[in-house]
Amino acid sequence: MTEPSPDHDAAPAHHAHDFFLARQPILNREQELIGYELLFRNAAFGPANVNDDVSATASVIAHASELGLNNVIGSLHGFINVDATVLMSDFINFLPADKVVLEILETVKVTPELVKRVNELVRAGYVFALDDVITESEDIAQLLPLVKIIKIDVMEVDASKLLKLSVHFKRAQKMLLAEKVETVEQFRDCVTFGFDYFQGYYFAKPVILQGKKLEASKIVIMHILTLLVRNVDNGEIVRYIKRDVALSLTLLRLVNTPVYGFMKHIDSLGQALIVLGRRQLKRWMQILLFANTEKDKAHTLSPLLILAATRGKMLELITERIRPGRRKMSEIAFTVGIMSLVDALFGMPMETILTQITVSAEIRDALLFRTGFYGEILQLAEATEKADKTPEQMKELLDGLQLSAEDFYELETQAFEWGNNISTNMGHVPEKKVEAEAGAGNVAEQDS
Repeated sequence: MTEPSPDHDAAPAHHAHDFFLARQPILNREQELIGYELLFRNAAFGPANVNDDVSATASVIAHASELGLNNVIGSLHGFINVDATVLMSDFINFLPADKVVLEILETVKVTPELVKRVNELVRAGYVFALDDVITESEDIAQLLPLVKIIKIDVMEVDASKLLKLSVHFKRAQKMLLAEKVETVEQFRDCVTFGFDYFQGYYFAKPVILQGKKLEASKIVIMHILTLLVRNVDNGEIVRYIKRDVALSLTLLRLVNTPVYGFMKHIDSLGQALIVLGRRQLKRWMQILLFANTEKDKAHTLSPLLILAATRGKMLELITERIRPGRRKMSEIAFTVGIMSLVDALFGMPMETILTQITVSAEIRDALLFRTGFYGEILQLAEATEKADKTPEQMKELLDGLQLSAEDFYELETQAFEWGNNISTNMGHVPEKKVEAEAGAGNVAEQDS
């Protein structure tokens, strides 16, 4: 096969920064984060359509070094849409086979040439999924021996059909990925039907439970945040942190992460508080609210934590870019990003939470109504997560904040990298690899 070249004719001429990147989390049955679907959306040109999106994907592949895939997905897997043009091109080899899952779009017409090409890429180590499967078909049957994951849109099929499809593809020894899972009920149904992976934001929506009590560690963190607001002396704060051994150890581990780059190892809470300062301690406490504290999950990646940390950082970076020199505003922006998910964390309506926590009117308006400056940047961050805005709507959001698509793309990748660093130092990636879970022998099946 020809070596890939950045100037390959098949690569579109658009610059990668003409697009914004949506990163949608994919979880396993234990609700651990195992990867992201990366959706490249046109933020500057005409109406969105599948061809635009694939064109954007191709453009980013061609500029893989500029994208910095590791900064976007960390040590997890990236799921990326591909069509026939992308599959048949040489520049697909810019994507590392051990880091990506290639999703063959449902619009792809299966030909002998395409089957041959997919076979070549499987032999080269690439993992394939079939996207938006809602029925059995001849095209799917031709590709089935070569793919390891079947993605089913749970919004497009009823429960009986979903069960039928899951039984059919499980018999073929395929991994099942349910996409557009928006409620805990949908998640539980899909678990019952044998699905292995789940894509959607059900984990970021509050499940209201009457009489729910906060975990002891969360109460400790909330009290520390109160002490910081009251500006008590460091000794009292350290004494309170020491009440929770797990919290103490986690804080010391975080202080010694590469994010800070301290030359000397920090080995005491008092030293950590002096080095960090109260502003950073407050930030870590806000993030730690989202950490898993159950013993059997203490070292797993919490998707809610990563989403909250990344969202907070993105709002902070946007504010620093468009309101330079206003440190207080960037601090508020970070807090808004973190707090925008506390309803999911505590299982309470946001209105109820805000009656118990004193916040300014501008933070309240941002959290409840998505209005005001902080509400606008929160809308922008949420749009990049779900990719539910048209290019025109995205352009309107960017223009309203006087932020260029290129600047926004840069800030996105910085926030993703920061969130990945946080998660790496608070948990571990599940040991099982996506490509190993589906079993071996797919290529052999094709050859037989």
